[in-house]
Amino acid sequence: MKKYNFLAFDIGATSGRAVLGTLEGDKFEMQEIHRYPNAIMELHGKYYWNIYRLYEALKESLVICARQNIQPDSIGIDTWGVDFGCIGKDGSLLGLPRAYRDPYTEGAPDEYFKRVSRAEVYNRTGIQIMNFNSLFQLFRMKEEEFAPLEAAEEILFIPDLLSYLLTGKKVCEYTDASTSQLLNPVTKEFEKRLLEAAGVPASLLRPVVMPGTRVGELTDALAKETGIGKIPVVAVAGHDTASAVAAVPAQDREFAYLSSGTWSLMGIETEEPIITEESFIHNFTNEGGIDGTTRFLKNITGMWLLEQCRKEWAKAGRDYSYPAIVKMAERATPFRSFVNPDDPRFANPPSMLEAIADYCRETGQSVPVEDDDFIRCIFESLAFRYKEVLGILSNMAPFPIKRLHVIGGGSMNKLLNQFTANAINLPVVAGPSEATAIGNCMVQARAAGLVSDRWEMRRLINTFLSPEVFSPTGSDEWEAAYKKYQSINIKK
Repeated sequence: MKKYNFLAFDIGATSGRAVLGTLEGDKFEMQEIHRYPNAIMELHGKYYWNIYRLYEALKESLVICARQNIQPDSIGIDTWGVDFGCIGKDGSLLGLPRAYRDPYTEGAPDEYFKRVSRAEVYNRTGIQIMNFNSLFQLFRMKEEEFAPLEAAEEILFIPDLLSYLLTGKKVCEYTDASTSQLLNPVTKEFEKRLLEAAGVPASLLRPVVMPGTRVGELTDALAKETGIGKIPVVAVAGHDTASAVAAVPAQDREFAYLSSGTWSLMGIETEEPIITEESFIHNFTNEGGIDGTTRFLKNITGMWLLEQCRKEWAKAGRDYSYPAIVKMAERATPFRSFVNPDDPRFANPPSMLEAIADYCRETGQSVPVEDDDFIRCIFESLAFRYKEVLGILSNMAPFPIKRLHVIGGGSMNKLLNQFTANAINLPVVAGPSEATAIGNCMVQARAAGLVSDRWEMRRLINTFLSPEVFSPTGSDEWEAAYKKYQSINIKK
């Protein structure tokens, strides 16, 4: 039986990694080959991604594979969304890609809406309004006469830009392009009107291709330099969340997912986008998934609150491990105080501990004092916020939601998983924690003809994965506490 090696490059805002997925029949194994840093760089008041540094890291990963006699059958790349690089007439990369955290887009949506209304932008794209979306980046770049854009023949989103550097071939992959607020989720074509209103031609963007499309092979020079040979590069689900959702081990469509980490994304997988007055009011977004599906989802603040508290505690000499944090939450008194994790005050406060205490004080609740109480407050509040969003989502879903799949790093937090199950009164299925890399590899397996669609991918994932299921307990008690949570947040 042939053994297939799939090399997944999974790149985030602070680090990237090369992961080797090995598939032999129904046996799948993963190993990290290389991990490397990534960071936004500031230069003359603008913020960029050092794409050349990332390219060097990819090359180094290929050299490591060659030295270890690992011969990948293909390569796939997933990253964050919205950002892009400008390509000139001769195929040259025109400078470094701007980073979404560059404050130059602050206020851009309201200015753009003077040209095309907020409602029309949402109705044409189904994407939630965020100032760093590609649409508003292009709008601002054009206003400031950003030289790379002025000279650009086309733009490539980050996963496609990296595959272009590796192969010399250009594509525009659907899932990453869908986050731009430029793509119509029904026609799967870019909206000419929105681009022209931003002052840029629609010719900047090439037609989209679906995950599983073969981009090309490593260039002759790169194949020789690394010693790896002419390896094919596949356009996987280039947006990291799309790759993660591809790895949800669901057996039917009646599920919601929670991609859980510093930030959480809760949604469902649908055949068609959901663009309604209700989805607009609640700021739900329609992003691309595998098989041309839509990821109908909402962004929720995740473990950000806890991570910021941990930094403060560490500075004070109290450096808690995650097992210790779970024990602390377990011994704290339940249902004493709650916050809305998505309240703007928690976005980036000088002190997260003070922000949480102030919120509780202002709402007439018991103010956390001990570290245990802060942790319990955060975990319970997250579980209730998940319940709140799931309720809104269920009202718009075209099918009943019977379980919640938690994927990503947060799937390993057993206590929060149990709290979430208790709060939503549905089973929570936890795992895989490495969903993004697995999804990346599975789309490569599909491109190799080993699986036919997402359901066969998921059946395969279930053969090597044993997700832990958390059944709800104490539902009446949690329902009563949820009403308290709602009353507190209505006051706010």
